[in-house]
Amino acid sequence: MITFSYMKKNAGRSAMALGVLSLSLFAAGCQGADAASSALSHEIQSPVERGQYLVTVAGCGDCHTPFKMGANGPEPDMSRMLSGHPASMAMPPAPAAQGPWIWSGAATNTAFAGPWGVTYAPNLTPDKETGLGMWTEDQFLRAMRTGKHWGQPENRPILPPMPWQNYARMNADDLKAIYAYLRSVPSVENLAPSAALAPPPATAVPAASR
Repeated sequence: MITFSYMKKNAGRSAMALGVLSLSLFAAGCQGADAASSALSHEIQSPVERGQYLVTVAGCGDCHTPFKMGANGPEPDMSRMLSGHPASMAMPPAPAAQGPWIWSGAATNTAFAGPWGVTYAPNLTPDKETGLGMWTEDQFLRAMRTGKHWGQPENRPILPPMPWQNYARMNADDLKAIYAYLRSVPSVENLAPSAALAPPPATAVPAASR
């Protein structure tokens, strides 16, 4: 027969075992949290790594790295990573917009035409003559915040397809991290063409003034 004292003794052992198991799980959880915290701390301590992550997930290379034809179709030309539209690639006049097709893009995915005119992806590498090497961090942040070319209020707007409105919502640390990463990539000398703005639409003249 199972006595009360036997049940009490085994209940104590079960409670002890459960307590040990709970402490083990707690310790494992703490170790996992410490590892995650360490990884986060490492990420915060390395602006260049943070910037690389942001540039990758934001798809900056989709427009600023020229595409070339590879064995399986178009692919980024990583020897010209983030160097913008190739200066050696002269573009013919953009095709006329027809119907719902109101914009077009080059095979390199670095030149675009639309109602705004023709735009070319600029060089984001740290080349001091043709790229971001001539930009200060403050200039870069002002350009992303205001959507103005070179970050100057009197300059033209940053034109499509550059989604500067999205980047304007980033915090200052993230924008600085992007700048830090772009200053760390291999420098490529390549002066992308300047944008060609479309003429402003004609304004209808009121009948009374004709």
